[in-house]
Amino acid sequence: MAKKDHVSETPATAFLKAHGVAFSEHPYEYMEHGGAQHSAAVLGFDPFTVVKTLVMEDEKARPLIVLMHGNRKVSTKNLARQIGAKSVEPCKPEVANRHSGYLVGGTSPFGTRKQMPVYVEETILALPRIVLNGGRRGYLVGIDPQVLVRVLGAKPVRCALDDS
Repeated sequence: MAKKDHVSETPATAFLKAHGVAFSEHPYEYMEHGGAQHSAAVLGFDPFTVVKTLVMEDEKARPLIVLMHGNRKVSTKNLARQIGAKSVEPCKPEVANRHSGYLVGGTSPFGTRKQMPVYVEETILALPRIVLNGGRRGYLVGIDPQVLVRVLGAKPVRCALDDS
């Protein structure tokens, strides 16, 4: 890897290293509100393999993380039903930041400030490799999706809606 392609450590990469997880680094030019579709286009990845980290909360304001394909939306109704909640909704950016310790657009499921339950769209686990946020805006890491279950205890759910 060329020196300029290395990104300084984040809480997420420190977490991955501490758990012996191999990962590749994919820095890119961050664009406000560009999201997973933008990073996929810039880096040449299929948006289906770019996984977004969404901080949400249930009706009692308990935070949770949902990992979803970059080109899909979350059906909060289906998610709530599967996790036994009355409702689930996205956190406001400042609340998500408080829970995760990351800025929105740079949220990683690894190394979060607060321990939160993690739910992953089950079709993500069938992919050979995924990329997701590495703990800062404009920085993705590539991993084996089984890491999500192994080190985060992510629970598979079916709550994807087509984004197109």
